[in-house]
Amino acid sequence: MDTQTVQRRRWIILGVLVVGLLAIVIDNTVLNVALKTIASPVREGGLGASQSELEWAINSYTLVFAGLLFTFGVVGDRIGRKRVLMAGLVLFGLGSLFSAYSHSPDVLIAARAVMGLGGAAVMPQTLSIIANVFEPGERARAIGIWTSAVGIGVAIGPVLGGLLLTHFWWGSVFLINVPVTIAGSIAALFLVPESRNPAPGKVDYLGVLGSILGLVLLVYGIVQGGDGQSWGSLGVLGPALGGLVVLGLFAWYESRIEHPSLDVRLFKNRTMSASVGSIALLFFGMGGVYFFSSFYLQNVRGYSPLETGLLAVPFALGQFVMSPRSASLVSRYGVRPVMVVAMLLNAAAIAGWAFLDQSSPIWIVAVMFFVQGSGLGLAVPAATSSVMAALPRERAGAGSALTNTARQVAVALSVAVLGSILSSVYRSSLNPTLSALPAAARDAAGTSITATQAVAAQLGHSGQFLLGPANSAFVDAMRLTTGIAAALALAGGIAVLRWMPGRKRPTIEELVAEEIAAAERDLEARLADRAELSDR
Repeated sequence: MDTQTVQRRRWIILGVLVVGLLAIVIDNTVLNVALKTIASPVREGGLGASQSELEWAINSYTLVFAGLLFTFGVVGDRIGRKRVLMAGLVLFGLGSLFSAYSHSPDVLIAARAVMGLGGAAVMPQTLSIIANVFEPGERARAIGIWTSAVGIGVAIGPVLGGLLLTHFWWGSVFLINVPVTIAGSIAALFLVPESRNPAPGKVDYLGVLGSILGLVLLVYGIVQGGDGQSWGSLGVLGPALGGLVVLGLFAWYESRIEHPSLDVRLFKNRTMSASVGSIALLFFGMGGVYFFSSFYLQNVRGYSPLETGLLAVPFALGQFVMSPRSASLVSRYGVRPVMVVAMLLNAAAIAGWAFLDQSSPIWIVAVMFFVQGSGLGLAVPAATSSVMAALPRERAGAGSALTNTARQVAVALSVAVLGSILSSVYRSSLNPTLSALPAAARDAAGTSITATQAVAAQLGHSGQFLLGPANSAFVDAMRLTTGIAAALALAGGIAVLRWMPGRKRPTIEELVAEEIAAAERDLEARLADRAELSDR
């Protein structure tokens, strides 16, 4: 494809990239609305998934995505970004198709991993193709549209999921991706130009394997603890400690090779470390809230999937309102004050869940979503620009990969850690009530609030005594879980205040130079005015 054709089609090409991106972003938000339905018994149209299986349905995607994001950027540079983009869309579509028709939680978990593989292939190619297609003067606008697409996906995902679940079966939230990815692949074939990096990096196969293996072992150990095993048992500590050892070896190895899959040496920069850490803590809080809010709204409060999706819209609105204002606030006050305010907003919104009960006014939930979205909208542009400013231009790609990986890993750990705490506390609180049930029913009912409600429905009138204690146990578990998450968010704000560099004060030389430049501009303006008067 010649340069003139590319320039003529550049906005159409951007549209193709945005469509593929939207499919990935929407899927990540639409699943949360469907969790309760997927956890429902098979006879009620669900899969009967336990809470730990739901956690893996989220994390199988997230861990594969995080582990391969940077690698697929390198692969696209080597063999062609268009080729990898199309392959990623096809994989994402196939994974969505398998997810939609999964007949067991295990099949869904495996299919979600395939979706993560496709998503990791698509995401880095979109930005690389934008950088290749658009000239520097238009690039910022194109990236702005790309970023807005992410916000639109966050906004419409929960609502779309609610609509689909209202009229169709749970698999429809995945099946809707299939025609989108087919259309995106065909459009990319005919409209997107091929491009490569003339000096691509090398693929770090050992690093990729180590990062995924370490994270999977760590998450597996944490989830096992929440699934009923003793936190001090070998089945929990073995995988968790093994994962930490593997991740430690991964970091050591990555710091010593020329082309790492994740350049841990960048963490030597204090500004970059504080920025990436703050992003991770923000998304840790977001992942946990999105996970348990679906159960609180649908199981405890009785709202439909569509109503649950609509209640999450203020989160996206908060991002829309604050994200465009982040740059101007940073320019006026500096990165540190903006980041501290954003972290405190996030902590306050998470802490608000600890004060809810079974009859709290529902508008409070909408307000908390808006506040948390506002904090995220303030922080992400500020932290991302801080990362880019802290690194040389040639390392911008590595910095971007680091921030994206931090987001995904934070969500995976959030779902595992907070989900396991929620599950453990819920089971402990409900155990006295469950003791009245037969052993088989007792084990089934204690896995999650959805399972408890399913057992109560199966027992009919004699099982109604379970419902009130189940709701109370879930609210108690949610309060403790959100208290821990809010404390971590607050600690993140304190860390930003302590380690994020403040606004640099101009030196005397810089102030003098600025005054001289202003005087020269004023003089040039006056001379121009005089010349204009003399011409008249």
